[in-house]
Formats: sequence, C-alpha cells, structure tokens
Amino acid sequence: MGVGGNVPTMAELKDKLKSDMIVALKAKDTARLGTLRMVLAAVSTEEVAGKEARELTDEEVQRVLTRETKKRKEAAEAFESAGRADQAAAERAEAEVIAEYLPAQLSDDELADLVSQAVTEVSAQVGGDLSPKQMGLVMKAANAKVAGRAEGGRVATAVKARLGN
Repeated sequence: MGVGGNVPTMAELKDKLKSDMIVALKAKDTARLGTLRMVLAAVSTEEVAGKEARELTDEEVQRVLTRETKKRKEAAEAFESAGRADQAAAERAEAEVIAEYLPAQLSDDELADLVSQAVTEVSAQVGGDLSPKQMGLVMKAANAKVAGRAEGGRVATAVKARLGN
C-alpha cells in the first residue's frame, strides 16, 4: 500500500508495530520506543472500547494511527505558539515515527484529481450540476477514493474549492 515497499500492508501493521517496538527496546532508542508504546496503547484502548473487546480491522488500526499523528501535530503547534520549541520538536518527532506506518499522503494535485472524479460520479448519479448542498455526497465519494491518504480537512477544502463554496 505504501510507496517504495517500506510501509507494511495493513494486515501486518499491528505485528510490525510490536516487532519494531522490540527492536527499539534492544537498540535503546527511547524516543521511538515511547512513541510505539503510546501507539500500541491507543490501538489496545480502541480494541476494548465499546460493549465487547475485539480485534481491530486493518482500516481501524490505520484510523487510530492517523488520529494519533493528528494529535501530535496539534500538540506541536500548541507548544510552538506557547514558546516551547523543545516540546514541539518532540511532538513532531513522534508524529514522524507514526507517519512511517501510514500510506504515503496524496499531493494536492492527486487529491484534486480524485475530488474531480468524485464530483463527476456524483453529478452523474444526481443527474446535473452540483451545488454546495451536495457536498456531503461528494465528500462520501471522495473519501472512498482517498482511503486514508489525506486528512479529512484537506479533502473538505478540495471539495469546497471544486464545488465553488
């Protein structure tokens, strides 16, 4: 799924996180070890959330990783604005470690192409030109095409631009 073969398929992702945590432990890479432990804890928490414990699907593990990356980026921005450059750098480093386990992000051009395809498909289904009122339909189609390779905010911005909001 990833570029260059360095990102494991999602079915292997949880095992890859665990084995990389052991490697980081043996290498005494405390920063990487701490990040992987936090991510695995988030995955475990998600597995026991709800009425009964269950194994997460591939897509759910990817969503947890995406959510954790977003948290780190937001924390880094907050620390940066508070003048805590050291903490901001630590949060960004954690986000980079987590991002290694996610599929490559789409470029703006690739995202615009996928959004255009989604608009064309929804327009054909609706039978005419689209207005901003159909943004939900276009978002649903676009998110299916994007499949976790772009943050929701980026997709929404691209859809709004395409629909003329």
